[in-house]
Amino acid sequence: MDDYFDNLDSTEINLKYFTEHHETIYSAYEKYGRLVHEEGGPLDEKTCWLIKVSLSTECQYSRALRTHILKALSSGCTKEEIEHAILLVAPSAGFPKTMSGILILRSILGEADVDPIH
Repeated sequence: MDDYFDNLDSTEINLKYFTEHHETIYSAYEKYGRLVHEEGGPLDEKTCWLIKVSLSTECQYSRALRTHILKALSSGCTKEEIEHAILLVAPSAGFPKTMSGILILRSILGEADVDPIH
């Protein structure tokens, strides 16, 4: 998972197009993202990814959520921690968004037989 968008072929194809045509912009964006994680404040890597899981769940960015879940798992987050981050969305942003997030998590973990990303 070296690439930020390493979860879907169509996203990878689009990212490849973008980086080939806008290399300088993507480089700056990638550097900014790395700096925010590493130097933006006192939060550890796991906490940062859990926050991103919650944000992408709330915004219903299914492709971003998939990426953030994979990054959270890579940083050592457990299924239970990720699921908790998704559950925290319900009181503020709604139960349907939470249910969609849970389905994406379950799909990634092989617990659901559907592809929830449209």
